[in-house]
Amino acid sequence: DMFTGEVKVQRVDILMDLGKSINEGLDLGQVTGAFIQGMGWVTTEKLFYNKGFLLSHAPSTYKIPNIQDTPREFNVKLFDNPNNTVNVRGTKAAGEPPLLLAISVWTAIHNAIKVLPMYNDSYPHLELPATNEEVLRAIYPSKFTSKS
Repeated sequence: DMFTGEVKVQRVDILMDLGKSINEGLDLGQVTGAFIQGMGWVTTEKLFYNKGFLLSHAPSTYKIPNIQDTPREFNVKLFDNPNNTVNVRGTKAAGEPPLLLAISVWTAIHNAIKVLPMYNDSYPHLELPATNEEVLRAIYPSKFTSKS
């Protein structure tokens, strides 16, 4: 949203290699949850400090993703890879790796800003996390001379 800086992820498609899944339902939940958590890290979960003390130390002091932040279309498929013989029963980690996939959300925001006419010959600066304020700062850099 060019007026508020709000970002809404419309669709996510994930193909995840977890080796040989032992419990597909559990693995799908882990991938989905980790991606949503990662989405929070790259879009809303900004850390605030005052004189070296962390002010945003709990879900009550910073914005974590909620059900409204979940993309309307969320597709997760597990890539069946029976060739992984190193781990127990051919499995791979399901909970942590999908966190990293959420950088795709930040990249999509950055790419959307990059096509604005003002960035024909330059590259937008977009902080992580790409909060509403950071998105507006990247869209209207001349209106924001310093960070508050």
